Amino acid sequence: MSNKSAADFYASIPVFRGFARLMEPSLYRPLPDDWTVGVADIVDSTKAIADRRYKAVNMAGAAVIAAVTNGLEGREFPFVFGGDGASFAVGPDDVERARGALAATASWVREDLGLAMRVALVPVAAIRAHGLDVRVARYGPSANLSYAMFSGGGLGWAETAMKRGEFAVQAAPPGIEPDLSGLSCRFEEIPSARGLILSVLVLPAQDADPREYRKVIEDIITLVEHSPDSGRPVPADGPALKWPPQGLDYEVRASRGGPLFARRVRILGRTLFVYLIMRFGIRIGGFEPALYTKQVVENSDFRKYDDALRMILDCTEELARALSARLADAASCGIVRYGLHRQDAAMMTCFTPSALRPDHVHFIDGARGGYASAATALKAATG
Repeated sequence: MSNKSAADFYASIPVFRGFARLMEPSLYRPLPDDWTVGVADIVDSTKAIADRRYKAVNMAGAAVIAAVTNGLEGREFPFVFGGDGASFAVGPDDVERARGALAATASWVREDLGLAMRVALVPVAAIRAHGLDVRVARYGPSANLSYAMFSGGGLGWAETAMKRGEFAVQAAPPGIEPDLSGLSCRFEEIPSARGLILSVLVLPAQDADPREYRKVIEDIITLVEHSPDSGRPVPADGPALKWPPQGLDYEVRASRGGPLFARRVRILGRTLFVYLIMRFGIRIGGFEPALYTKQVVENSDFRKYDDALRMILDCTEELARALSARLADAASCGIVRYGLHRQDAAMMTCFTPSALRPDHVHFIDGARGGYASAATALKAATG
């Protein structure tokens, strides 16, 4: 399959609106047999979270998506951000580019962030040989872009295989850097406006009835949809922006060209320029700060599905209790496995290849453990 036809496959999947439709099987298309799934995660992210390295963990996960996107020269492909990692799928002509991007990212994460990252490339055919599938849908949170959603159990199987050491991609030698252009984290943490930031992770229990599982997921989404702004943790006027930004050091390490000190000076200047433009609403060429901020809010990736429902919600105690009660009941009936994690703020990591295009993406996670801590809670509950 050529690059063009691989991109055509993903582009041919209709974009659905309305997150409540998430579990409709007709929205999902099976990946072609000759495609490959990429998976990555941080080894022992629980310890990194305990050491309060939340931002480093998120930066590593988002770096996978940035590196592969840049390696594919901006061609559209399905991906999902998981907090302490990421998953994606590519056609056969893009596998080696993806392999190089993964290897370089794993090396960068080790050398610049001091974390260990596992990466693997798993053929879709190998997943199907084990009786599972990889199906993809496209959810449009706004008119600006769409995010991939995955079903079929294949991503979960690929991640488990990676953790067993199968299909591994070895980290590149030191000095081989990924292209992380567009990756940044300039916004401040986003404090809860409604009571708490709740990280939600829900998976089907083993041998769960698919119809019962779908009903639980739809019930959870309905509860959330009836909350203000569907629980979106990003305020309508966008996250706070200060200078120098909290994530300055990470953006410096993600940049290329010259020694670290020189890069720091360059990024300090660049972020100051952006801060002044945004602070005073200065239009530069085709860039409109107010429009960009509106797009940041609309494009925030705070809920998704990748064989598991993942959400970062700004919610009231009442909604948190209702979600917990529904999930506890479903777990007691053998329908779901789940993890919840409470914190006081969310955080955003951005991938903006071009600020002049409306399809910049903004990954949301909890600022005190997020998805990784919800996964820890799930493991503790299921043993």
